[in-house]
Amino acid sequence: MDKYKQYERVFNHFDEDGDMKISPFELQKCVGLIGGVMSLEEAEATITSIDLDGDGLLRLEDFVKLVEGAGEEEKENDLKEAFAMYEMERSGCILPESLKRMLSRLGEAKTIEECKLMIAHYDINGDGQLNFDEFKIMMSS
Repeated sequence: MDKYKQYERVFNHFDEDGDMKISPFELQKCVGLIGGVMSLEEAEATITSIDLDGDGLLRLEDFVKLVEGAGEEEKENDLKEAFAMYEMERSGCILPESLKRMLSRLGEAKTIEECKLMIAHYDINGDGQLNFDEFKIMMSS
């Protein structure tokens, strides 16, 4: 089953009254069913932020955007956590020394020169270190 069909099945399950729209109340209830907590105000704000036609209800297209956006946000948070592990002293970047240290902790011994070469491969701005955006590119390749 393709991903869109899966979203459609979930959407139809959440759309209790069958009007092909999910209300803030239905969204709140659905989040509760999967173990989350969302106030009615949060559900309204969530819908307002992605509601394409401004009617205060989620259509299937809006729902897909919501679900896929949540996955991207989670992925971004995971990358931020991983970046922080490699980052040296909250400098906002990964230096060859911090890369060497983290790789060593993971059981992979590298020299500073090898770490410089690894960084250079993804160092878009040429400053000899990886910022978060460069790290994301590295992790996605």
